[in-house]
Amino acid sequence: MKSEGVKTAAFVAVAVGLLIAAAWFEPASRAPELLSDQGQPLFPQFRDVLAVKSIEIVAYNEDQAVAIPLKVEFRKGRWVLPSHYDYPAQAEDQLAKTAASLLGLRKDEAVSDRVEDQATYGVIDPLDASNPSLAGRGKRVTLRDQYGAVLADIVLGKPVPNRPGFRYVRLPGNKRIYAVKTDADPSARFEDWVSPNLLQLAADRIRRVTVHRYSIDETLGRVTDVRRTVLVRDNGQWRVEGESRVSQNAIRDAIGTLAGLRIRGVRPKPAPLAEQLARGQLLLTLETVFSLRQRGFFLAPTGRLFANEGEMLVETADGLVYVLRFGEIERGGLGETSEGGSGAAGAQQGRYLLVTVSYDPNVERRYSPLQVGTSLGEQRAQRLNREFANWYYVISEEDFKRLRLGS
Repeated sequence: MKSEGVKTAAFVAVAVGLLIAAAWFEPASRAPELLSDQGQPLFPQFRDVLAVKSIEIVAYNEDQAVAIPLKVEFRKGRWVLPSHYDYPAQAEDQLAKTAASLLGLRKDEAVSDRVEDQATYGVIDPLDASNPSLAGRGKRVTLRDQYGAVLADIVLGKPVPNRPGFRYVRLPGNKRIYAVKTDADPSARFEDWVSPNLLQLAADRIRRVTVHRYSIDETLGRVTDVRRTVLVRDNGQWRVEGESRVSQNAIRDAIGTLAGLRIRGVRPKPAPLAEQLARGQLLLTLETVFSLRQRGFFLAPTGRLFANEGEMLVETADGLVYVLRFGEIERGGLGETSEGGSGAAGAQQGRYLLVTVSYDPNVERRYSPLQVGTSLGEQRAQRLNREFANWYYVISEEDFKRLRLGS
């Protein structure tokens, strides 16, 4: 019996020793696995920025619990935004910076293999419907070549504390989280990928601005509450004609907004309406009337086009006459303009804008008599009008109020 007890004690001692050894060596055995690919390239197949022909960005708005997609693609010799009705993209610097920021990245430091840590590091895929967490979602960026093959695909997470230039990242479909040195943080905001000067206007070329403030009584079908403000530029200074009172600060704000008008979104016009606007001759058809009316624009039997919130005429030294018509509030939502937790939904409110442009030799004669007859102004007006004819633009409510001169 005594020998049996000794044997039992010996077995117990061995078992305890094995448990202690296992506990002692387990972290060391896991560490090589976690560090197995540390220092390796994240995207070994991505070697040339010029190979990128498509950029997809998906951000996440925690306040609204929605993913915000944006896609830029090179198609038929130009960059367009397929996520926004193929609107032309005009952000070559943004494109190059986004592609270059993912070139040559390495797995600098492996941080975790735990799925539970993804929210902590902000690397949950914004498109992952299987994860119930609304917090901790990152920004997913995918680069593709001309054939659609993936060159780089990454979820960008939170910045690494106390390590400037580093942020947490994860490859979609993989559990491992890395700390990587990168400045990649491409915007998913539509307005950051299009021209920052919609009207292609220079402030010093603007000579006269006329604001017609009126409202449309939709029940009675008539224009009401008509007011008019005229600004004229003389010797580099702006003055107000008539009895209207407008502060110099308000004038500066309005001119600055015109010369750098940013759009928050676009909606395509029906092809027949776009063709009519390009020709400058609107037809009173059901499709035309319905499309315009939906967005706060009204076509009179005479062919005169009115806007729910008035209009602005802008004359330039080149003889160009812009007409900006302000329509209804855009009620479809402008989620594409917001990333992360952006605050109140009202901050995303926008308003429809319809733009036409024409050339008037009398206007050019008034401001630049030596240039009349060159036809350059007329050619430019035709080109711009063709561009504007295709789209209903959406501008911010703040810009709308500035252009209405505080009304």
